[in-house]
Amino acid sequence: MRKSIALLLLFSAAIAGCTKSASDPTGSGTDGDGKPKVALIMKSLANEFFSTMADGAREHAEAHPEQYTLIVNGIKEETDLSGQVALVDEMVSAGVDAIVIAPADSKALAPALRKAIKQGIVVVNIDNKLDPEVLAAEEIEVPFVGPDNRAGAKKVGEYLAKKLSAGDRVAILEGIQTAANSQQRVAGFEDAMEALGAKIVSKQSAQWEMSNANTITSSILSEHPDVKAILAANDTMALGAIAAVKSAGKADTVQIVGFDNISAIQDAVRSGKVLATADQHADQLAVFGIELALKKLSNPDTAIGDTETPVDLVTAETIAASAEASTQE
Repeated sequence: MRKSIALLLLFSAAIAGCTKSASDPTGSGTDGDGKPKVALIMKSLANEFFSTMADGAREHAEAHPEQYTLIVNGIKEETDLSGQVALVDEMVSAGVDAIVIAPADSKALAPALRKAIKQGIVVVNIDNKLDPEVLAAEEIEVPFVGPDNRAGAKKVGEYLAKKLSAGDRVAILEGIQTAANSQQRVAGFEDAMEALGAKIVSKQSAQWEMSNANTITSSILSEHPDVKAILAANDTMALGAIAAVKSAGKADTVQIVGFDNISAIQDAVRSGKVLATADQHADQLAVFGIELALKKLSNPDTAIGDTETPVDLVTAETIAASAEASTQE
């Protein structure tokens, strides 16, 4: 874990070192002092993962008040695609210099982002990768900054596989099915389960939401009472699965894994309610995107490509080891 954190810090420093970055978290975008205005457009800020991401961006902005203005926006619900499109249009009208976006959908946001790019706005994609074919159809290029979701989910699935046997029945909770990060996480889970020889008896979308996950998991457990594990594509859905498994009286027989490493899930991992999750370092993910956007703003001729960020397996053991390391420092 310490090695991964060091890698994360080195990655951030490397980007920051070649960036003429700027920041001031006033949120107005109308300071008039010539500083670049960067809009961070999130998914639902009610989701702890994205609120943590936004907080990390604000802290970066506060650390560089003389360099750029940060504007943070988010939608109320993960499925509010029209709301996120409206936010993009609003930021274009506000005259921002860059948009760093975690799109709620990998396809639906591309036309709005094309309009922004045609206005000369730098666009950077974080968290959920935009669909390459749709970008090609729109004749635009948008660099992606984020983790390998498939590899991260496979790590989680492989850790779960150690607790299962070939032939065991498992179920998967998907996020929004048109979101690339959900697709990749599901693929990573499937890679691990297929390698084990487990049988995936159900794969359903809970749209990243806790209440949906609770309802769907209850239905799965009723239809497939011999299910041994629930693999949730994010931690919010994993929390919903916890409640359903408990209500079904199967807390001791059904393993649950997630993805994101939000603070609420860490307590569940420590107590054994969740076996494992993946940490994609939400507090730094938006910062990486902002730094990349500022690099492009400072030198428009700079070629910007995709940038892979770290993702780490989180278990009760890694949490304990991290806590022990912190006490020794």
